[in-house]
Amino acid sequence: PEVTKRKFQVKKTNNEKMQAFGWASVAIAENGETLEDWQGDIIEPDELESAAYKFVDLYREGGEMHERGGVAYLIESVVFTEEKMAAMGIPEGTLPVGWWIGFQVTDADVWEKVKDGTYSMFSIEGKAERVEVNNE
Repeated sequence: PEVTKRKFQVKKTNNEKMQAFGWASVAIAENGETLEDWQGDIIEPDELESAAYKFVDLYREGGEMHERGGVAYLIESVVFTEEKMAAMGIPEGTLPVGWWIGFQVTDADVWEKVKDGTYSMFSIEGKAERVEVNNE
């Protein structure tokens, strides 16, 4: 299948509450295309769902540029799979198969960078085993 590279921007903020929401990762676009992340990786929907659940269970903390932790905490997380969207009545092709998140930012300097666009997207961090994809 065709692979497209994308970054996942902060889609909604609440300035008064210092909250930011957006896609942490998208496996399959609304049009059915498999997506590749900035590192050239493809995350299968079931692997993304498993990783999201582990993050919620074990971490929930938001950091600044993978360098400094404790600047935010998770307040919303849902992995939209085809099965969940069908159960919710969301028509096919409306949303991507992906992980939607929201963070409560607790650091005023970091929040200013979200507001001015310096930090305009989410970046997930984790460990994984790379497996070569056969494109045939």
